[in-house]
Amino acid sequence: MQVSQLSSAVGKVVVTLYPSNPRRFLAPRGKLLRLRVKAVTPMTRACFNLPGPDVYAVAVYHDANANEDFDRNRLGMPTEGFGFSNDAPTQFGLPSFESARFVAQPGDNTLRVGMRYQR
Repeated sequence: MQVSQLSSAVGKVVVTLYPSNPRRFLAPRGKLLRLRVKAVTPMTRACFNLPGPDVYAVAVYHDANANEDFDRNRLGMPTEGFGFSNDAPTQFGLPSFESARFVAQPGDNTLRVGMRYQR
């Protein structure tokens, strides 16, 4: 997996993988796995083994202060960078599983996510 457009190389990039069940996407206990890797610019890379060929979705955030939490302001808006597989749109709230889903084939797969930051 490749994560681009990080604002800095400070902190960690957190990658969360979700299974094909749309009800588990972004649910507190819905993840299949979570990785925390050092933030690197211009591109942070992470590698993980998938359970097998299937449909998945990924959510990513830049834990710049390395507190292991996705920080938000008083209004609930993100104060750290974030992104989703397929660069799923977030203009009107969280993306749907359908907009973030990707199909993993047997063998190596490369997923690219661009980090976004609220202004």
